[in-house]
Amino acid sequence: MTFVQIIDCKTSRFDDMNRLMDKWVEQTRGKRTATHNIIGKDRSDASHFVEIVEFPSYDVAMTNSQLPETDRIFREMVALCDEMPTFTDLDVVRDEQLYKATARRFFELASTGGELPPLDEIFDEDFHDHDPANAQDVIGMDAVRRELDEWRGGFRFQFTVDDQIAEGDRVCTRWTWNATHTGDFMGIEATGKEVSMSGTVIHRFREDGKIVEGWWQYDLLGLMGQLGAVEV
Repeated sequence: MTFVQIIDCKTSRFDDMNRLMDKWVEQTRGKRTATHNIIGKDRSDASHFVEIVEFPSYDVAMTNSQLPETDRIFREMVALCDEMPTFTDLDVVRDEQLYKATARRFFELASTGGELPPLDEIFDEDFHDHDPANAQDVIGMDAVRRELDEWRGGFRFQFTVDDQIAEGDRVCTRWTWNATHTGDFMGIEATGKEVSMSGTVIHRFREDGKIVEGWWQYDLLGLMGQLGAVEV
């Protein structure tokens, strides 16, 4: 079970505190067990800071706290605080990766039958898509809709999300696409064939959670082979 420690402190010497954290990172390189660290500043009190440190488990966190470097840094941190910091230990009972959920939502909307649903809930109006199958990048919501309409007009399909990895403002999704060729696609008339394809896409997110950029990789040549358009 993931474990999170919240450190609440007040300090008028944040620059010194920041340098101290850099020092801790350097001194514990290869030893520390924390997997994620966030420091936030209170918008209504510039001296109030909250640090959130994530560990794979409570036991791993305790191993980290027993490092001699951690003990030294802690004592130096207390000296920089205006008052004694407080610590809250939390076992994580739910961890919803919101960017990952939005990326999955795209695949759901793209696969929906009938009229294409509104995409404003997930995409920025100036969304920029990099697709190796296109001579030019797709930029803007109107272009995105035209691109999706071409695929939806040529196939009845479903996406399966096989794997997702989130890092910072990016989510990488590995997917499988299963489809029936029901209409004209890139000049190929409907064949009724069952086809499939796998690939990945990396989505970049804005701070408000909307997707602003995408990079695709998939086997279009393999798809053309399944449709009988090329020999593979």
